[in-house]
Amino acid sequence: MKEKKELLLLLSVGDWTSLPAPMFSRNNVSIWSILKKCIGLELSKITMPIVFNEPLSFLQRITEYMEHTYLINKACSLPDSIERMQAVAAFAVSAVASQWDRTGKPFNPLLGETYELTREELGFRLVSEQVSHHPPVSAFHAESLVGDFVFHGSIYPKLKFWGKSVEAEPKGTITLELLKHNEAYTWSNPYCCVHNIILGKLWIEQYGTVEIVNHSTGDKCVLNFKPCGMFGKELHKVEGYIQDKSKKKHCVIYGKWTECMWSVDPQAYEAHKKSERKGDNKKHKNVRTNDMPEVQETVSVVPGSTLLWRIDSRPAHSASMYNFTNFAMSLNELEPGMEAILAPTDCRFRPDIRAMENGNMDEASKEKERLEEKQRASRKERAKYEEEWSTRWFQMGTNPYTGAQGWLYTGGYFNRNYQDLPNIY
Repeated sequence: MKEKKELLLLLSVGDWTSLPAPMFSRNNVSIWSILKKCIGLELSKITMPIVFNEPLSFLQRITEYMEHTYLINKACSLPDSIERMQAVAAFAVSAVASQWDRTGKPFNPLLGETYELTREELGFRLVSEQVSHHPPVSAFHAESLVGDFVFHGSIYPKLKFWGKSVEAEPKGTITLELLKHNEAYTWSNPYCCVHNIILGKLWIEQYGTVEIVNHSTGDKCVLNFKPCGMFGKELHKVEGYIQDKSKKKHCVIYGKWTECMWSVDPQAYEAHKKSERKGDNKKHKNVRTNDMPEVQETVSVVPGSTLLWRIDSRPAHSASMYNFTNFAMSLNELEPGMEAILAPTDCRFRPDIRAMENGNMDEASKEKERLEEKQRASRKERAKYEEEWSTRWFQMGTNPYTGAQGWLYTGGYFNRNYQDLPNIY
């Protein structure tokens, strides 16, 4: 038991408050020369210069969903299903909040790459695996350390270039199971778009409808991530409602995914909106749609609202560290002794990411090229002998709540039996 506790403490990292080196300037690199032939195309097969990356794998980026795990723990503790849905909705918004100003592209995971994270103070452990390369699919499974919840999904991010922007379509369903309440919630993330790829200041917006369904009670939360609009008034805004299975609206949820989310009675919300419309002086600045809009004043709070979630402030030096949050800053941390515990496929061992993190861009670029060539050679070797790639920790199966096919965790990762894992680095 003592050994297990020591192992847990060793893997519960989170001490880094800074990266070893600041980010490399992108000012002197022309992305247009690479992307001009790709308008309207899917970008997963396009090799991008490493300068447009950030020193994390997409598997680590997915792990950032867990930064606000306290909201899941809160949902587990609430006796009322509508209140639980409020906490789950806040978690769904918080899970994409780290995207704010994160204009660097995470590294594409190699086939068979894994990542694990245990955070004892947040009460969870997570494992993820790159289960497919073309198309790229990342599967993850997180669970409560005290058996309260399971959170899992498989993500297939489709990237498209539209001339001045890159849009990420969030293919894949996310499932959250609250075990004590025998409830399961499912949803998909909003679209994410990075603007001014060619010229000007990069900026991000998320948009689309996110529908969270409680498959046990029939309760539903519909969240509208609003597009920026002509004058930037809607930038970052999220607005929606929670209804029960008889379609009665119980509350309105509103806020910004970059700031905070609130809940209020629907009638109070409508009355507030009506008074706002009357007092609107309609003074708008004539902003071009591709320009970075001025960030409007903070969320206007409706009297009687309840705060569901507020974003944590970022470290003072975040802008020179890829706009990482404190949580993101620690994800590639490799403490002495962890090498003997982690799976050899863990992306903390990726030499290209480590070199970039240390500020050695030439080495990072060479290592990235070497790893990609090694992956291509392995694929050719398997084709030669007509061998299929076998995933280790996840298998394709049917999501029991949606009926859709997805990658499900088969268990066993934390038994620490890592024999016969592929040498991918």
